[in-house]
Amino acid sequence: MHPTGTASARYPALFALGLPVLAGIAYLWLGGAPASYPVINAVALATGWAAILLPAVEPSLRLRRAILIALLVVLFLPLATGPHLNGISRWLPLGPFQLHAGSLVLPTIAVLAAREPDYAPPILLTALLVAFVQPDAATGYAVMFAAAGLYNATRDWRLVLVAGVAFLASLIAGFRGELPAQPFVERVLIQLGLDAPLIGLGLLTALLGGFFTVVHALHAPKPERHALAGALFGFSLAALVSNYPSVLIGYGAAPIIGFGVALALARQTPSG
Repeated sequence: MHPTGTASARYPALFALGLPVLAGIAYLWLGGAPASYPVINAVALATGWAAILLPAVEPSLRLRRAILIALLVVLFLPLATGPHLNGISRWLPLGPFQLHAGSLVLPTIAVLAAREPDYAPPILLTALLVAFVQPDAATGYAVMFAAAGLYNATRDWRLVLVAGVAFLASLIAGFRGELPAQPFVERVLIQLGLDAPLIGLGLLTALLGGFFTVVHALHAPKPERHALAGALFGFSLAALVSNYPSVLIGYGAAPIIGFGVALALARQTPSG
């Protein structure tokens, strides 16, 4: 393994983010999406890549925990700030943009939880509580599979309980929190499967390429790789079973930035 500070250690992280996002930008550009959609995704990709390319600086334990608490607070913010739509509050209002809070911060929360083996279950349960209250089944699924990935890496039986609770909470949140699907944002693969299956297969292949790069090639410890890959799987599964954003391949800056920051953080630790 190359040291995480070398340029070559950044390549898997750049590839894991870039492959699905660039495939999604091509789909948006050629598929008739509003002109701003591929541009915004491209700017978000540049932001994520910039985070990955920054020099590795390992935060102290105190700073790392402060960041984790701040991210959990951000996850709660939509409940206080809105916007509220049919009793649902999942978005951070940033001027003309509304960023999905779960996909923006949950990837990094998963990585940081993996670095806290003693506290990972309560960290993930706190994130799950927010997802349940918002309600946001996609973030609930992401918590569930992040816990499953962590269990696969650590064999901590408590994570099985977290995954089980997250499964039930996500089902309930799904019944309470479904909104109409937005074109080029939600259920992208389902729609393409009906209208343009070859394009859909290409996007799915790119998404799986990013997923397996995180699992097997990212220069990071196994718990962090598996927790982050689990979060990606959970968000993607939610987009297949209900009206939730198709992260990385559909329109949406929040997941691109969120996974970019998480990949940048994960590759800063020795892979062992």
